[in-house]
Amino acid sequence: MIIKKLDILSVGKITGIIAAAFGLIAGLLLLVFGSMIAGLAGSQGEAGPLAALGGGVVGVIALPILYGICGFVGGVIQALIYNLAAGVIGGIRIETE
Repeated sequence: MIIKKLDILSVGKITGIIAAAFGLIAGLLLLVFGSMIAGLAGSQGEAGPLAALGGGVVGVIALPILYGICGFVGGVIQALIYNLAAGVIGGIRIETE
């Protein structure tokens, strides 16, 4: 079996979803560790820990969106390049049982 061509939008969707999942993980880590570090930093006024918590919440919302958009665009570019290369070279050969 030889993969001769990739559907550009389907590759973009899949890579966008995978990248958004990584963005969600990064946002959650930012939320947890940012809040923890702000709590350990102590007294920077009353807004210090709340600002870190707010930044973490924004990270949980913004990072998956940004990662998803970048992943979609990257996947589309990769699929386009693959289709061009496969037209010249002949694609990827896969052996299955």
